[in-house]
Amino acid sequence: MADTKVETLSRLAQWRIENFGASTYKRSDPFKIGIWNWHLSIEKNRYLYIRLFPEPSRLSKEQLPPPFARFMLRVTTTGTNRRPHISPVYERLLRTSDDFVWPIDSCLQGRFIIDVEFLDLKIYTPNGGEGKSIWPNDMILQSLATQSTLRCLSRMLDESIHADVTINTADGSVKAHKAILSASSPVFHSMFLHDLREKESSMIDIEDLSTESCTALLSYLYGTIKQEGFWKHRLSLLGAANKYDIVDLKNACEESLLEDINSGNVLERLQEAWLYQLNKLKKGCLMYLFEFGKIYDVRDEINNFFRQADRDLMLEMFQEVLTVWKPE
Repeated sequence: MADTKVETLSRLAQWRIENFGASTYKRSDPFKIGIWNWHLSIEKNRYLYIRLFPEPSRLSKEQLPPPFARFMLRVTTTGTNRRPHISPVYERLLRTSDDFVWPIDSCLQGRFIIDVEFLDLKIYTPNGGEGKSIWPNDMILQSLATQSTLRCLSRMLDESIHADVTINTADGSVKAHKAILSASSPVFHSMFLHDLREKESSMIDIEDLSTESCTALLSYLYGTIKQEGFWKHRLSLLGAANKYDIVDLKNACEESLLEDINSGNVLERLQEAWLYQLNKLKKGCLMYLFEFGKIYDVRDEINNFFRQADRDLMLEMFQEVLTVWKPE
């Protein structure tokens, strides 16, 4: 079986070469990072040459602008104590396989791993502009409602048109509509359906959210949230989605938190994944730490993490270590 598959996670790609003995050239299967499909290739001559390039679109209607990529690579030989080959950070416009070649002064054979970390990806603009980063990705969160309906909902929220409930937050209050809240959350629906305090007083206390975060939550429920606001408040939105059983928001937060895992946030993300039972995010964090070898980047923080982490979570991390680093 040809070892041409590349594993991806967040902005990382990993190609495990199981046998590169007599071969002089090998090319990976396409893998997706951002909006492009990519290839890696290796060629052996006096040096080992590694190329990274996007896959050209086959149909004219699918033509994508070329990417302007900021990235770095690492080559690690398995089963030895050799230091890995680590490239500098490259910034390149990538069109074809000739636009980037990294020569390594070593003729590697047998098993080794090629890691690529994409630090940024921009859409190239031929008019000489700086280019637009694809991260954060401009997802369209208002997939079901028409634009006219969204404008009406936006006015209802912004101008408190016929608002019939007040939400008290940690630092203020905002107005909303029982019908919108009830349709969005079974928890809110239950509050207003039964003879509870919220029904009688037309007030809800959400003191674990700031006014700004609560406004972001309402903007999501009313279909008017912007991508920047979603990214800024997604951890608060995740907690609210879990508390009030807003499933689609919880899923959106999990997908978003998977998109930009890095060494500075992976332990926090892992804790959030465990707290809110986000299996996809948990798996992604464990892959980042162990399969992609980023555990060494957080060695200064890991002791404090273990002092606070749940015992079952630590057991799961240990099992992941055994799975990834089993003897060959």
